[in-house]
Amino acid sequence: MAEQRMSPRVIIVGAGPAGTRAAQACVQAGVRPILLDEGRRDGGQIYRRQPDNFTRPYAKLYGSEAGRAQALHETFDGLKSAIDYRPETLVWNIAGGQVWTASATYADAIPFDALLLCTGATDRLMPVKGWQFAGSYSLGGSQVALKSQAVSIGHNVVFMGSGPLLYLVASQYVEAGANVVAVLDTAPYSARIKALPDLLAVPSVLWNGVTLTMKLKRAGVAVHNGITPLEIIGNADSGVSAVRFRTGAGTEQDIVCDAVAMGHHLRPETQLADLARCAFAFDPGTRQWLPERDSDGRSSVAGVYLAGDGAKILGARSAEASGRLAALAALADLGLPVDKGEMASLRGDVGTYAKFARGLAKAFPWPSHQASQLPDDAILCRCEGVTAGDLRGIMRETGAKEANRAKAFSRVGMGRCQGRYCGLAAAELIAAEADIPIEQVGRLRGQAPVKPLTIAIGDDQ
Repeated sequence: MAEQRMSPRVIIVGAGPAGTRAAQACVQAGVRPILLDEGRRDGGQIYRRQPDNFTRPYAKLYGSEAGRAQALHETFDGLKSAIDYRPETLVWNIAGGQVWTASATYADAIPFDALLLCTGATDRLMPVKGWQFAGSYSLGGSQVALKSQAVSIGHNVVFMGSGPLLYLVASQYVEAGANVVAVLDTAPYSARIKALPDLLAVPSVLWNGVTLTMKLKRAGVAVHNGITPLEIIGNADSGVSAVRFRTGAGTEQDIVCDAVAMGHHLRPETQLADLARCAFAFDPGTRQWLPERDSDGRSSVAGVYLAGDGAKILGARSAEASGRLAALAALADLGLPVDKGEMASLRGDVGTYAKFARGLAKAFPWPSHQASQLPDDAILCRCEGVTAGDLRGIMRETGAKEANRAKAFSRVGMGRCQGRYCGLAAAELIAAEADIPIEQVGRLRGQAPVKPLTIAIGDDQ
């Protein structure tokens, strides 16, 4: 009797657009993957589902992306019986060919034959004086409040930063009936014109962006381009009371508000790729260190695959394509039959989205110069309360010019977020203070656990 071949153990981390499409490819190939997700429900951040007892329609919750969100959710619902889905499960380490997980009461180490990291992205933030006051949120945080709790972060909200997410979340707030006072964009409008050749790679997405801006203006929302954030005005007792900024024409203005949502596009969530020992390379277009991968999603480590915005910010549509592509690559490497023609088509799709993403980087540039302009008393690292002046002083005292050395002396990036929110801005400040290229500053090394664990977690094995 012929020996029965055991199904390979495929683990997918993340149940957003990339993870869902990766799981779908596995199921279609006859493989039952383990899908681990930190969230309570699938969808990731961009297509985050509302709680079961909420009944807001898709059009109100997701705006222009309602159709794609609903399609992804319906796909996931159809997969549930065919996958080992483990929500509310944190992957806190990857080592020894195993994924280390923790839920509310249980810890486990799971070996894998193939690991697909579809970890998504988090907000990319540039600190502003006063951003530590209550009422200051990231764009993602404000989006979570709306989708998961059906609340606005304030009575009078200002959205400040740059990138498509700025306009998407602001429009979602308007659609929900919240009072959006203004959208303050650090990118000059002229940058979008220069980026048009790349942005036209995906005309439908470009038009969505134009439509969002038009809707905001029709709703009476003031939209300012080319601004420079100066200060979030407030105090420790009552929180945010206003935002001060410099217009593109050079005049200073204050806008009264009780909440601010901030963000400059996104940054890939790369800590798990780092713990998996994947190689990284500096990307000059976005001024970030990104994990290396081939055109199909293979990392530098055998058996580890990268997809979606957790590898590079290319958007939700690209995440769906790259998630499926990475899964097909993993299945092929495991000796299972795959459609080579489909893989070639998916590569083409991802390439198109990559061109569009290059356009976005040009249209909404990361305002790296603002780090050097932070006043000494501005908080740089909110977790540890480290100011810009503290870091500058440490550099002068110790000569630290490398990210991890500066972290060790100053505690920048040692807090709960492990540098997710302050690390990129701190690197820019170090580069400016030391007068060296940003890539010479290096990147903060990932460490386990990637997020805090509770001591209540036990091991039932």
